[in-house]
Amino acid sequence: MTYTETCNYLFNQIPMFEKQGASGYKEGLENTLKLDEHFGHPHRNYLTIHVAGTNGKGSCAHTISAILQQCGYRVGLYTSPHLVDFSERIRINGQPIDENYVVDFVAEEKSFFEPLKPSFFEVTTAMAFKYFSDMAVDIAVIEVGLGGRLDCTNIITPILSIITNISYDHMQLLGNSLEQIAMEKAGIMKKGVPVIIGETTPETRMVFEAVAQETGAPIVFAEDEQEVVGSEMANNGIHYHTKHYGNIQGELQGLYQEKNANTILTAVRKLEELGYMYRFSDNSTSEAKGKEIADGFRSVCEITGLKGRWQTVSENPTVVCDTGHNVGGWEYISRQLSMVKCNKMHIVFGLVEDKDMDGIIALLPKDAIYYFTKAANKRAVSENVLRILAAKQGLTGNSYPSVIEACKSARNAAAADDFVFIGGSSYVVAEFLKNSI
Repeated sequence: MTYTETCNYLFNQIPMFEKQGASGYKEGLENTLKLDEHFGHPHRNYLTIHVAGTNGKGSCAHTISAILQQCGYRVGLYTSPHLVDFSERIRINGQPIDENYVVDFVAEEKSFFEPLKPSFFEVTTAMAFKYFSDMAVDIAVIEVGLGGRLDCTNIITPILSIITNISYDHMQLLGNSLEQIAMEKAGIMKKGVPVIIGETTPETRMVFEAVAQETGAPIVFAEDEQEVVGSEMANNGIHYHTKHYGNIQGELQGLYQEKNANTILTAVRKLEELGYMYRFSDNSTSEAKGKEIADGFRSVCEITGLKGRWQTVSENPTVVCDTGHNVGGWEYISRQLSMVKCNKMHIVFGLVEDKDMDGIIALLPKDAIYYFTKAANKRAVSENVLRILAAKQGLTGNSYPSVIEACKSARNAAAADDFVFIGGSSYVVAEFLKNSI
């Protein structure tokens, strides 16, 4: 098979949560452990950092990866979902996995894994762990796919665990309360492995403290550390004032990035304490350390290939996309949209079915022009259903059967001093980026 044929096989022949929802999700680690044994436990051949959470885990994983690269490590990065190409999920020092490796892995190993009837994510995780071992990375930053306790990445014993935050998402799988969701994500805690908690509520903090005590995981709450003491929005990102690292320019522009930055710097501080940050760096002076961390923040997209986080795609009119896809994410996106100065705002908007649709729609700007659409995904909500739900909350716009049609209509209607936002779902952003690159 060619690379394209191999990717189509992975997307279409193996159960995939991102396309099918709950029917594509396999709970438990049985298949993962069999795959791991088959490949000789490759994740034991390098250090790992494990990142879970409802929102922000992708930004945190990429930024930590960028900082570690600047410190001289050879860094593997495993994230999901991809936006443009499958290879984005598995990177080493920012470079996507080699297409030939993907083809060879599937061709050589499908006779073993097909009888297991694994999920897409189980196969992809096994591929990532083996690739990082074969390519001799020093350390890999591993993003949890869904939840934590039963996620197939949870076979690793990392040097550091990170849980960014907890909000309502994937409730049909993780639970209907913040406490239940927190318990699932707290399942990545391991005995003796420090864990950084980015943000809490009274309900989730109690869960994290209890699980940390039970498992013997040293716990640090980033919100108590306050590594970010202030910030200002700038044209090229966010300017952070920090407790230990001076002033840092962050490339990522979403308002939610200040919380992420505080989590990241708390994690960096812990890695320093553990003696991991500068193992391979020739520059270990205080000034050099600050530069390496600042460089990671300032150039995370270039270093790691991160896309879709309040990403400005073009100007005149300004076109921005963001992958925020639940109420927790939209609380920040809504605030940021309210700060945009423009003549008219145009919003291309789509959702998938397992979200709090009414909750998200309630956060959308009332005075924007809407282009309701759906991604080419079985989980996508009909554009007409979205338009009807939005109309009940006073929003007006038209329906478009495809993301590309909606984006073209928005751009054609927008004047040079207008603002176009594209989002609501990672899959809406993905289809837009695939056709705008």
